[in-house]
Amino acid sequence: MLRIALPSKGRLHAPSVEILNRAGIKILDSSDRQLFANTIDKDIQILFARAFDIPAFVYKGVADIGVTGYDVVKENGYDVDILLDLKFGYAKLVVAVPENSGIESIEDLPENAKIATEFPNLARKFFNSVGKNVEVVKVSGATEITPHIGIADAIVDLTSTGTTLKVNRLKVIAEILSTNAVLIANRRSYENKRNKIEKIVLAIKSVLMAENKKLVMMNVPEEVIEEIKKIMPGMAGPTIAKVASEKPMLAVHAVVDEKDVYEIITKAKKIGARDILVLPIERIIP
Repeated sequence: MLRIALPSKGRLHAPSVEILNRAGIKILDSSDRQLFANTIDKDIQILFARAFDIPAFVYKGVADIGVTGYDVVKENGYDVDILLDLKFGYAKLVVAVPENSGIESIEDLPENAKIATEFPNLARKFFNSVGKNVEVVKVSGATEITPHIGIADAIVDLTSTGTTLKVNRLKVIAEILSTNAVLIANRRSYENKRNKIEKIVLAIKSVLMAENKKLVMMNVPEEVIEEIKKIMPGMAGPTIAKVASEKPMLAVHAVVDEKDVYEIITKAKKIGARDILVLPIERIIP
């Protein structure tokens, strides 16, 4: 049995469940209050836990692999392997102060300023690195209100859009690190269950590789194929095949970035392409 720890709630929960489902490791019989869930693979079980607890669970072998934030891994400092950058859950760990505080930079913070945070280790490391003496106050939630009720002069917290900070009349004066979701592994599990873990990594990676990609297919006159190759290179060049037709025609297929589809179609149409199809891609196996 291989156990995967996933965040039970918060901004990483839904994307974590979705990426496993898309990778073919579909989760069965799960609910918001359930601790464990089965998957369509009888040898894989899901453990739902707080994102903050997942590095500890993976390090101690309670789970073999897990999804959590890079910020949480760095805060806890557990010796785990980071297997994949999962390309979601982007945020920044920042230092923020009240908008009307008159503080514009780290240098403006008063000596021994109180800093409220759920990330005391990262906060201390950052302020030590800039030579600023502060008092770090660990809190377990509602960090944004602490400067307004006299608990702290500033906060260290995660922000993704900045909306929560703005609503609480806070402004950013420094950035500590950028973070997003990562797949981590217990070192011993990775040695003992390497084959199974690498299959899971490949399945997830195939989903990530398909993100923002489209399969573009078209028929083009044979005499313009060199021009088509220039505008439609694809991942390893386009796939070309002869078409059974009265005029010499070629079928061209290529995987392209979604952002390039409009321009490729416009140029191809002018050159003489026809019967153009644009299809979604679920997974790309490298």
